[in-house]
Amino acid sequence: MNEASPIRRRTTVRMSTSDKRLNDSALQSQYQPYKDAAWGFVNHWYPALFSEELPEDKVEGIQICGIPIVLRRVDGKVFALKDQCLHRGVRLSAKPTCFNKSSITCWYHGFTFDLADGLLSTIVANPDDPLVGTAGITSYPVEEAGGMIFVFVREDDYPLEDVPPLSQDLPIRFPENSERFPHPLWPAAPSLLDEGAVALGLHRTGQSNWRIACENGFDNAHILVHMENTIVHALNWVLPLGILPDHEEPITLTEDEDGPKGLIQWLFTDRWKPVMENPQLGLKIDALNGRFYRTSVVLPGCLMVENWPEEHIVQYEWYVPITDDLYEYWEVMVRVCKTDEEKKAFKHRFDRVFMPLCLRGFNDCDLYAREAMEEFYADGTGWDNEQLAATDVSAITWRKVASRWNRGIAKPGKGVTGATKTSSIRLRRLAEGKAPGYFVEKIEDVNSY
Repeated sequence: MNEASPIRRRTTVRMSTSDKRLNDSALQSQYQPYKDAAWGFVNHWYPALFSEELPEDKVEGIQICGIPIVLRRVDGKVFALKDQCLHRGVRLSAKPTCFNKSSITCWYHGFTFDLADGLLSTIVANPDDPLVGTAGITSYPVEEAGGMIFVFVREDDYPLEDVPPLSQDLPIRFPENSERFPHPLWPAAPSLLDEGAVALGLHRTGQSNWRIACENGFDNAHILVHMENTIVHALNWVLPLGILPDHEEPITLTEDEDGPKGLIQWLFTDRWKPVMENPQLGLKIDALNGRFYRTSVVLPGCLMVENWPEEHIVQYEWYVPITDDLYEYWEVMVRVCKTDEEKKAFKHRFDRVFMPLCLRGFNDCDLYAREAMEEFYADGTGWDNEQLAATDVSAITWRKVASRWNRGIAKPGKGVTGATKTSSIRLRRLAEGKAPGYFVEKIEDVNSY
């Protein structure tokens, strides 16, 4: 008989979902529409291009919310149509073909569409076909403001008469809202819609879901990511470790009937408490010589940072869904410039300070931080398994207001880039070093011999 004592193996405590997290199943049900919006919200205004990216008679193809869109400028006016020929789905922008100023033609089989309404006006080799005048592709309303082109990305059957003004999908404006949202630390922020507004910035493709990117923009706990950024040290800023809500109303919703829908955070007031020390980790911030700012976010996903990176400037960010795992990241700074000299001075400072240190240096950290979360959320279960803390009150509030007020949830794209995750064409492009992106790759003419 073996009298040796049995070996007792150390047991491991399995970690499970805590009942202390803020987003239990009951709360999650209040923002289920947001969880369903992997491809974004449709029937909203989105930035498409900077005005300078679409010169006279230029044709460009993009994709927003899984919807392919082609844009063309004629006599100064920008037109936008679905970039998918009704015949056999070819993207018109891949090889732009325009025989006159009023239409665009599919380069493959000659189906020609009116720029104003998308109606099939003729077929190059079959002008008497019964389809002519009876079929067409969706047209999209377009607005230009501050040097930017905005497109109302609508479902095919969304009535044009129901399209709201662009202002309803942009953050609230100051000073008309200064009494409602007072802040003594800086002057009223400019607006993209102000007379003389100049917008300077860039847009680039981020490789994560748009919701991850959007929530990063106003995440009050992610300041840690930026602690060592060059601009922080160059301007002698001292950032807190984080910011905690310290009031029954640290956030105010903006839900006016004819206004933007979203939230505004009362940062740098007594409603939020900066975290200056973590004794357990030996971290302590001795002073606060920071950049006082305030953030707000409105549908369909537009962030506004007032007083950033200095007074009389506002930074806008958009996280425009391309597919369920790609978004176009718009980083735009706006200042009202009343004279050419002021425009020149703003451009000079933007090129030499704000672009390299803010949009590139500071925001590059946000790009890789978002990508670090993508795999956890990629299959859709991350929204159920995350365990949020008190600092995440802003994200939860945004999810709920976005679920209540969005005008439509985008469906997975059909016959477009990213709808099929694996394909020989996508693999070939990756092998050639061409990452999935926002713009349509143009087809080059090949001479036959």
